[in-house]
Amino acid sequence: MNRGRRLLVELVRRSGRGSRFPVALLAGLVLLAGCSSPTAPVGPKPNRTRFEERLVVLPATQVGGHLIIETRLDRRAVARFLIDTGSSVTLLSPEFATRVGSGPSAYDGPQVRVRGADGRVSALPSVAVRRLELGEARFEDVQALLYDFSTLSAHLGMRIDGILGFPLFRDTVLTLDYPGSRVLLAPVGEPGLIPGSAFSFNALSRVPLIPVQVGDRTLLVLIDSGSDGPFNLNPIGIDPAFASAPRPGATVSTLAGEEVQAVGRLEDSLRIGNYVLPRPIVHLTDQLSSLGGEVLKHFILTFDQTRGRVTFYRDSPDAIESPVRRSAGLAFAKTPAYWRVDSVVPGSPADAVGIQTGDLITRINGEPVEQWDLVRFDELTRTAARIELTFIEGRTEVPRSVDVFALVP
Repeated sequence: MNRGRRLLVELVRRSGRGSRFPVALLAGLVLLAGCSSPTAPVGPKPNRTRFEERLVVLPATQVGGHLIIETRLDRRAVARFLIDTGSSVTLLSPEFATRVGSGPSAYDGPQVRVRGADGRVSALPSVAVRRLELGEARFEDVQALLYDFSTLSAHLGMRIDGILGFPLFRDTVLTLDYPGSRVLLAPVGEPGLIPGSAFSFNALSRVPLIPVQVGDRTLLVLIDSGSDGPFNLNPIGIDPAFASAPRPGATVSTLAGEEVQAVGRLEDSLRIGNYVLPRPIVHLTDQLSSLGGEVLKHFILTFDQTRGRVTFYRDSPDAIESPVRRSAGLAFAKTPAYWRVDSVVPGSPADAVGIQTGDLITRINGEPVEQWDLVRFDELTRTAARIELTFIEGRTEVPRSVDVFALVP
């Protein structure tokens, strides 16, 4: 085994405590990533999916690599959801389930048990929601699990009411239009000709798995719109070559505990049908390989579960380049009053100036942290050479400058 291969295996082992449906610290902020695969059996598909219009267009907000849709509950209230094609279940907040009306679970499986980053184990109750309306599309008798989204909502800077799993859309044609920042829903029927690269998947698997090529090798990957990451690669049995060797990144906090993020750049290209991503950035995983939001954001994806087919389309046939991954070397837990340092990338400039886990930040470039959201901070790390962070030391605010560096050249 060569040195690069030994490092690769060791990094995967070190980051091998990942979970399904983690809440992960990516790009320095807490984000939702990954997919949800409960051990309990999931309920039947929604009893009915009704359309008042033949085509429902839902505007979406892009936060990191996520598409967040918004639907109006009444004149004053709205509900916001993430669509997670990598999830086999739908998760809803207790408040939303109560508001729209819910009854006891329609299936008898045990509750789903998850372990938080603090090590505590909890169970997610199951409910049957009478209706869930997305614009002029109504889903009735929706089987879901209840989940508290308060932490995720605080980190994203907006209230999140649920994560909509892939089976919810079994009786629809679902289009995720990342470039257009919108989601389209249509009844199942004879679709028109959809340009792009089409793939078949096994609809019985409850999540979309498609073949892609890495160099001259073909592997199955999950289309995971619930992940904000890039190409998440399980390297076991593939032995990929790297242009930039995998290195430990930030510590990622998940529902199963903490793991070290391993990130690098492949030497080979990733091919998704006719589309090419030369030398893509990858996160290493011991779970199923998947395509996250950093890859999906370049495409319009149309899923037809009744036919077991998904189509990737983008206007340009040009290769999709993966720019240098820049980082402040820090991962945070974000609250309105302060950001807490959850981890420091080993060997980073932040590590060199003595920033430690647990340090509290009140200002970024002189502005209170409540004025910063995920999109703005991500843009800052992509463009700034240095960031001034103000820390609380006792009763005093102390500014420190941190150089932004190339985590992956």
